[in-house]
Amino acid sequence: MNNIVLVGFSGAGKSTIGKRLANKLDMSFVDLDLYIEEKYHTAIPLLFQKYGESVFRTLEFAALKEVLSEDNTVIAVGGGTPCHEKAMDLINAHARSIYLKLNENEIVDHLLHSKKKRPLTNHLNETELREYVKKNLAIREPFYLKAQEIRTLEDIETQLLTTNC
Repeated sequence: MNNIVLVGFSGAGKSTIGKRLANKLDMSFVDLDLYIEEKYHTAIPLLFQKYGESVFRTLEFAALKEVLSEDNTVIAVGGGTPCHEKAMDLINAHARSIYLKLNENEIVDHLLHSKKKRPLTNHLNETELREYVKKNLAIREPFYLKAQEIRTLEDIETQLLTTNC
């Protein structure tokens, strides 16, 4: 296992941290959402809109299998990826998994200030977003906690990006 997969809620910084970690470790980087968009020549929000979440998750799981077959790669997966079709089992079998754990307030703050359009949250006001995060973090976190490592914002900079992992 020479791949690293970053899991966590939308807005946790998986892509940002993933790029930096890949650069530090001289590894390739794959953002699973971008990989899917390139493969299907369609933006994630449009895939959601056109086919619904269920079909999207099936496409996402197939794409996850594909990128996990690569070597020496840091992979940032979408916030819902680990919660479907035994994805965390697949991730843990083929990579070192790291949960980038943020609390509810940190997630809401990141999502409110994100430039990235997210299909499940881009239409929500702050109150609705906070409720969405609270509800869905409770649902998703048991999957995230299956990761082999858990890192908070406080230790990401000091441990993950400044040491030799």
